[in-house]
Amino acid sequence: MEQDRSYFERLKYFAFEEVKNHPEVQIDDEDYHLALVAVLLGTQGKEAFELLLPSLIKHLDPYKIREVIYQASAYLGFAKAYPFLKAFNSLGLELDDTMTTSLKDRLIKGNEVQIKAFGEGMRDSYKQGPMSYFLSANCFGDYYTRERLDLRQRELITLCFLYAQGACESQLKAHTLGNINVGNDKDYLIKVVHNMVPFVGYPRSLNAITTINAA
Repeated sequence: MEQDRSYFERLKYFAFEEVKNHPEVQIDDEDYHLALVAVLLGTQGKEAFELLLPSLIKHLDPYKIREVIYQASAYLGFAKAYPFLKAFNSLGLELDDTMTTSLKDRLIKGNEVQIKAFGEGMRDSYKQGPMSYFLSANCFGDYYTRERLDLRQRELITLCFLYAQGACESQLKAHTLGNINVGNDKDYLIKVVHNMVPFVGYPRSLNAITTINAA
């Protein structure tokens, strides 16, 4: 609206010029847009997602946007992910399925991903109880094993889901280590958080940097 013109001009400059182009926080362009989709989900910014969707489609493979939304179900819950999926599907794109597991092998394949990200200590972790079983079979077996995003990218968006929604410091610390194990070092993760400040705000961003440093 006209009365908000100066607000949006300054916001656009801050987010897409000042922050994104700051020489000390440069990150890969695809990672930037994957993180952006993830933090919009994490903050439940559905209207902002719809506003930015035309631009996101220009920078990201639509399959990758859909994968971020799918994976959000594991970290935000279906109730928070579904409105974004509905908005994305309104584009009318016809995308193939990218599932790689069956109901018979999802548990073992999911646990294999856990081991890659978190080490041998995760082997057979699903035997520790129902929640551990669900994590191996569903979170990792149903989502992390899908095509289009690699393990490094999936750990990156997970970190973004966690810090953007807040109050997940324990999980954020664990996934900081997972990120480091798959190729996203501490300094890079902090750069990602800096890039997302315009969309997440300062309190959760500062908390995330503190947690990443502590991990």
